[in-house]
Amino acid sequence: TLSSGSSGINAEYGECLLLHPVVKMSKAKGKKPQRSGSNVFANFDQHQIQEFKEAFNMIDQNHDGFICKEDLHDMLASLGQEPTDAQLEAMVNEASGPINFTMFLTMFGEKLNGTDPEDVIKNAFQCFDEETTGQIHEDTLRDLLCTMGDRFTDEEVDEMFRGAPIDNNGMFDYNAFVRLIKHGSKDE
Repeated sequence: TLSSGSSGINAEYGECLLLHPVVKMSKAKGKKPQRSGSNVFANFDQHQIQEFKEAFNMIDQNHDGFICKEDLHDMLASLGQEPTDAQLEAMVNEASGPINFTMFLTMFGEKLNGTDPEDVIKNAFQCFDEETTGQIHEDTLRDLLCTMGDRFTDEEVDEMFRGAPIDNNGMFDYNAFVRLIKHGSKDE
């Protein structure tokens, strides 16, 4: 579900994490996986680890146990996105080595340590705002949330829309929504 603890990772296409659990990864040739100084598995409960494993397996399109630039491209293409080579390179360059499942968890652990910056969350919505108006029609957003990635139920979307900035024309103002997520309502 969308919350202040949701993780959006990349400032471009990987941002769609709010709607699909994706993260920047690489399979850098010749590099060995880097080990974390602490046990990253201790940062998550078993249910979370299982969900991350499912996400990892969805992204690891060639099923070689590592997520590489090609895996990212294929996964994003399956979502209707066509990232440029430069965008994929930017995603890959955020990793410190080949991305196996332990590195994947480490990257998420680092990102989940705090909430994502406002621009990161906004960029997740901008993936689906072709006109860059700052708005997405609520029916379109509902369809995306219920059919892509970690699918929401209609009840979960209804819950998210309660109190959300939606105008009389059904336009969801994601900039205002992000401010609400990050800073709460003015009444709080």
